[in-house]
Amino acid sequence: MAEVTAVRPLTGMALEAALDDVARLRIEVFRAWPYLYDGDLDYERKYLQSYRDSDKSIVVGAFDGNRLIGASTGAPLIDHSDDFAAAFEGADLDLPQVFYCAESVLLPDYRGQGVGHKFFDLREAHARELGFKKCAFCAVQRPADHPMRPENYRLLDAFWRARGYEPLPGVVAQFSWKDIGEEAETKKPLQFWIRDLNA
Repeated sequence: MAEVTAVRPLTGMALEAALDDVARLRIEVFRAWPYLYDGDLDYERKYLQSYRDSDKSIVVGAFDGNRLIGASTGAPLIDHSDDFAAAFEGADLDLPQVFYCAESVLLPDYRGQGVGHKFFDLREAHARELGFKKCAFCAVQRPADHPMRPENYRLLDAFWRARGYEPLPGVVAQFSWKDIGEEAETKKPLQFWIRDLNA
C-alpha cells in the first residue's frame, strides 16, 4: 500500500490549478464499478467549470508528496440547480441552505487509510464555515444482478450512515454518461443522501 502524505482543502487559485488532475482522477477511478464511466478530458473540463465559477466551492486533495492521488469536491447545491431541479421538486428543503458534496475519488493503492473520512470532515467544515445547515450527496444505483458487479463489492451505505447521512426518500437525480462498452450515453438514477450539520 502506498502512503497518503497529506489531505488538505484547496480553494481559489489552488483549486483551479488542481482541476485538470481532478479530471484525470475522475476518469481513472470512475471506470470501476459502480460508475463504469467511459470519460474524456474535454467533458471533464466542462463538468468541473462550475467549481471554477463558484467562490464557495472546495476541492479536498489527497497527496503522495506533490502528486494528487485523490480528490473530493463540494459546492453550494444551488450552483447545480439546473442538474438537480427535477430531483428536488416537491422536497421540503431550503435548497440555498444545502451544501453539495459531489465526487470522492481515490486511487486504489491509497485506500484504507481514513482518507474517505477526511474528505467528508473537510468538506463539512467548509460548509459550516460558510453557514450551510445541511450537506448532501448522491450515489449511483445499479441493479444487484448487473453483469459487471464485482462479487466482493461492498456498499458504502454503512459508512455514510455512520457519518450521519440518510437517504432522502424520493429524491433521485437522473444523469447520463457512457458506460464502458456502450456506444451512447444512458440515464442512471442517483439517490440523494443528506445530513444536518448541527447534529
